[in-house]
Order: sequence, then structure tokens, then C-alpha cells
Amino acid sequence: MPSPLESPEGGEEDILRYEEMKDNAVSPMDLSELLKEGTKESHDRAENTQFVKDFLKGRIKKELFKLATVALYFTYSALEEEMDRNKDNPVFAPLYFPVELHRREALAKDLKYFYGEDWKEKIQCSEATQQYVDRIHHVGQHEPELMVAHAYTRYMGDLSGGQVLKKVAQRALKLPSTEEGIQFYVFDNISNAQQFKQLYRARMNALDLDKNTKERIVEEANKAFRFNMQVFDELDKIGRSLAEEAQDGGFPVHDGKGDIRKCPYYADKLGTAGPGCPFHAAVGLARQPLVQLVLAACMAVAAGAAAWYIL
Repeated sequence: MPSPLESPEGGEEDILRYEEMKDNAVSPMDLSELLKEGTKESHDRAENTQFVKDFLKGRIKKELFKLATVALYFTYSALEEEMDRNKDNPVFAPLYFPVELHRREALAKDLKYFYGEDWKEKIQCSEATQQYVDRIHHVGQHEPELMVAHAYTRYMGDLSGGQVLKKVAQRALKLPSTEEGIQFYVFDNISNAQQFKQLYRARMNALDLDKNTKERIVEEANKAFRFNMQVFDELDKIGRSLAEEAQDGGFPVHDGKGDIRKCPYYADKLGTAGPGCPFHAAVGLARQPLVQLVLAACMAVAAGAAAWYIL
């Protein structure tokens, strides 16, 4: 398996040492600097979407995390398909690190963990994710130089803030310490994320691009952020419609109001045969005359005991 220090081609003569990147002067016109400055506002907006803020606070429902993983699977499947298509194109080839960066297989493992062996039959691409996917395919097939923007936005983020989300998700969702369910965030073939990002930026800066192309790449990176924010907003709306989940093995919160079909224990919702929502079942049982009589007797006994204790 190639080392993270190797070039995409993997030949010994092409090995790049991370240290070689450290002392290189960075120019304001370097693509890495243009992207950093040109996407700062979009980056801040993405971090301040409700979905991301809730996630960082550990307020992430498992069902919503699963849907986010589905969105990532479709996004990276498109991204890596187009990267494979353009792996020999000089406008993108230096940034082709399939062994170190590709996430599709890791996401497939996560989906198998959450959905089971037949996970492919249980997932579908959402509307917001499909728009993102369509744009990636368009760029890969018609404007390959802009693939730099999508790769930069996703992978550099995964190696930065994504590592924080990994820890939050593992703790909040009580996922195994063996990292099942969060393989997406695990980069086994990158020994030092900071140094790898430095190498990646150096490769970007070495691309032979004119000023206009660099500006278009920055513009496309901002579009990538917008697509991500649309997915976040979509997930946030879904999250608000989900009932509260069980805490520490208890029952989900449910006040009995609204449509019974929205109860997480409703049989049709789960696709299983069963008595339905526990709350509504309890209410229905309490309305039975015999049960009411027993409850009244118990309350009388309890009241008498309380009065005796006070006296």
C-alpha cells in the first residue's frame, strides 16, 4: 500500500517529503491562498447552519446522522467517479490521491453498519444531494479544471473540522470505540493530517493555471459550499420532523398530541406488526372501566397511607 508521502503515481522517484513543503513561500496569488480567502465567508456561513451547530453541540439524532451519511455516500460516489475520469488530466492529476483520500468505500462500510447487508436497497438520494451530485458530474465531464474546487472543499474539510465531528458523533450516538459507523472520518493512509494538507496545497499551487481559471475555481468552491449548506438545511428540516429519540435506553418522548402515525413506535412507521404507540396504548387501557376502578382503589389506598404518615 503506497505511503501518504508518495505521489499519485507511486513511483519512488516521485516521492515527495512533507518537509519539502514547509519552507516554500506562499504568495497571495497562490491558488491555496485565493481559495482560503475567497471562501472564508461561505465557510463561516456553513459552520453557522443550524444542522452544523446542533451537531457540534452533540444534538444529533441517530436517524439524522444516518441520512447525512447517505448524502455523503452519493456525493463522494459522484466526486470520486469524476476524479477517476480526470486522473490523467494535467489540470487535476497532481491532486489525485485515491489511496489517501477516497471515501466511498468507507461510507459503504458505515451504511452497512447502520442499515445492514441490504443497505443499498434502503437508501435514496435526496433532492438537495442530487443537485450537488449533478453539478459534480457536469464539472467532471465539461469543466474538469473546476474539479479542484470540489475536491478542496470536501477533503480539506474532512481532514480539518471533520475530525471534530467524528469525536462528537462517536460520543453523542454512543458508537463503538472500534469506529464502526464513523469510518468516513478515518484516514488510515494519512499519518499526519496537517502535513498532508500542506502537501496538497503545494500541489494546488503548482498547477499551471491562469488568473481567470483560478478565479473560476474560487467561484466554484463557493458553489460547493452552497450545495453543502442546502444539504444541511434539508437535513435540519427533516430533523425537526423526527420525534425525540430514546435516551439511555428509555422510551422516546411523546406527548400523545398530533397524528398517531408520527409516533416512532407506530407499527406502520416501522414497517412491523405490533400494538402501535405505547403512549396511545396506555391511554386506551386507562379508559377501560375495570382499569379505572383498580386505579381509583390504588389512589385511595395511597392517599390513606399518606394521611397516616402525616398524622
